[in-house]
Amino acid sequence: MTLAWLDRDLTTLALCWKIDRRDGVSIGFTGHDRDLVIGGLTYRAAPGMTPSAVSLSDGFDVDTLEIAGALSDDAISDTDLEAGRWDGAAVRLFAIDWADPGAEAVPLVRGELGQVGIRDGAFTAELNGPTALLDRPVVEETSPDCRASLGDRRCRVDLARHTRFARVIAAEGNILTLDATEPSVNAYAQGRLRWIGGANSGLSSLIASSAGTTVMLREIAPFAVAAGTLVRLTEGCDRMLATCRDRFGNAVNFRGEPYLPGNDLLTRYPGA
Repeated sequence: MTLAWLDRDLTTLALCWKIDRRDGVSIGFTGHDRDLVIGGLTYRAAPGMTPSAVSLSDGFDVDTLEIAGALSDDAISDTDLEAGRWDGAAVRLFAIDWADPGAEAVPLVRGELGQVGIRDGAFTAELNGPTALLDRPVVEETSPDCRASLGDRRCRVDLARHTRFARVIAAEGNILTLDATEPSVNAYAQGRLRWIGGANSGLSSLIASSAGTTVMLREIAPFAVAAGTLVRLTEGCDRMLATCRDRFGNAVNFRGEPYLPGNDLLTRYPGA
């Protein structure tokens, strides 16, 4: 069905982008020369933000799109891009009638932000469409360790029992000293720390190891960490059967083959 505003001799068409970050922040941009309000969200005029050619098909080819635009301190900044705030953000590109923003829109592309590049005060971002999921393996390969992630629908461990809040007492490089002691030896290794307050609020950091009241992050936090910053700590798992069985009591949901003979069986010889 053709929309009425597209069937006119002179159309008033504008492209719009809605970007939803994983931390819940949503922003909108439009290629129009003035801001537009659509669905209660203000889409800011961003003439310098342009998409590559958009082609739609009903096939199974992987849909990708490249978006380019100038960096803005109050919208998308280089520090936020480098910190990973926009990684995996959901993006929707659509066309609207700028003379009547409340009219039905024409959806063009949706997906998630992929690789982001920054050069000469501008950024380029690759948008991966839903069909990009078809590139993933259909059947899992066997492995001695668990292929599930702690707390997902296959693991079924209740993460609420293994998540705690603490405050940072001191930070030196990638080592944090907290006001709470870990529940067991190296409990937070392979886990995740989410920043609740401070300059890093909304970001997550992977944990390499923990000991008592100290936590070592895999990488230094993108922004300076102030004493008193609230963090949320989620325990990790090394994906080994012994850990799954003894620490989490969850061997029944172990998603690996720890006793399956490996390639070394083929290299054995009589009498070895």
